[in-house]
Amino acid sequence: MRRTRALAASLLLFSGGALAQEDAADAIATPPQPSCEGDEYRAFDFWLGDWTVTAPGGQSAGTNSITSEENGCLIVERWSGAQGSTGQSFNYYNPATGMWRQVWVSPGALIDYQGGLNQRGQMVLEGEISYHNGNSFPFRGEWTANEDGSVHQHFEQYNPETEEWDVWFTGIYRKS
Repeated sequence: MRRTRALAASLLLFSGGALAQEDAADAIATPPQPSCEGDEYRAFDFWLGDWTVTAPGGQSAGTNSITSEENGCLIVERWSGAQGSTGQSFNYYNPATGMWRQVWVSPGALIDYQGGLNQRGQMVLEGEISYHNGNSFPFRGEWTANEDGSVHQHFEQYNPETEEWDVWFTGIYRKS
């Protein structure tokens, strides 16, 4: 290992490189990162794009930009609501659990949930919503790719008082 580090440092110094000896050895010794290829990593790609989002009655709910980043290993969401709300999420397939996970952060709440495609091809995630006032509740979301290219999104929050799931948000995504 010492010999490899010395050789790497010598090569960088000889070629005019400005990396320190340890940095040069680390750069050479770092194995290539595995790619995020395979159907499991593409399961949420139907949500990618720039979207105009409407409520079921047709009124504007906002816009959403969903991008693939980190060589297809991460889906990033950037929400801008019609009434001024904002939020972002990181979405990724975790090969250790075999599930998709979304972590949503906004001034109103944090959502952390996971799941995957059901038998109908809908992305279904379940977990918890935590409000900044300290209250937390079970939460679930569902994304459905429609034949016309739109995506139906539906969120529900568990209400412990009624012991029922209440609609939290429903939107129709159409490409901008």
